[in-house]
Amino acid sequence: MNKSDTSAMTTVLVVEDESSIASMLTMALQFMGFEVVTAARGSEALEQAAAHGPDVILLDVLLPDMDGFEVCRRLRVAGVSAPVLFVTARDAVEDKVRGLELADDYVTKPFDLNEVVARIRAVMRRGRELPANGRRLKAGWVELDQDTREVWQHGRPVQLSSTEFALLRYLLENADQVLSKAQMLDNVWSYDFQGESGIVETYIYYLRRKLGDTDQTLIHTVRGAGYLVRSSPPAPSVEG
Repeated sequence: MNKSDTSAMTTVLVVEDESSIASMLTMALQFMGFEVVTAARGSEALEQAAAHGPDVILLDVLLPDMDGFEVCRRLRVAGVSAPVLFVTARDAVEDKVRGLELADDYVTKPFDLNEVVARIRAVMRRGRELPANGRRLKAGWVELDQDTREVWQHGRPVQLSSTEFALLRYLLENADQVLSKAQMLDNVWSYDFQGESGIVETYIYYLRRKLGDTDQTLIHTVRGAGYLVRSSPPAPSVEG
């Protein structure tokens, strides 16, 4: 592993109850130049997040007092917006889906330290990089402000994770163009997902649900090619 200037002044909160794993992560991240704060319990993680304002959080799912999913929910309710990466031995598909819906990434144990660091940097880039042109992007009933990182659907605010925001921004930047899954992985995730194109489908599903696009009039699936956001979609159907 090589040190990098991108880690300067970055604080990572490591929430892990296994002391050996916590120590390994702490030493590796400190070597890379990160500031590290640790917690062994969910309640302690909430306290440390409030006290230190971390830039990113590595969060185990299996904790002694509450599971990581609940910790993540409480962090968001408390207004902590730092990207969250679950680092856990729970590798069932349903756990990954649940984790990705709540947080920004999901890494299963055993993990490679280089991969963890790469994913930390990737979620931070997704949260910080802003396009140079224009402050707001709009398509249909959805509007996105690149400066304030706010999103609205039909004028109502929508809460998105940093990954969801980055994906929506990329789609809106390229409205009326068909984008392949490979393009999205390369431009949004910025690291090798080793062919896990299913991650794109998962996040497209989250966006559609949060943006009220259940009938896919805004984010259209182009079979065999990818996805397309229509800048002027037909009005969504109204149930009831």
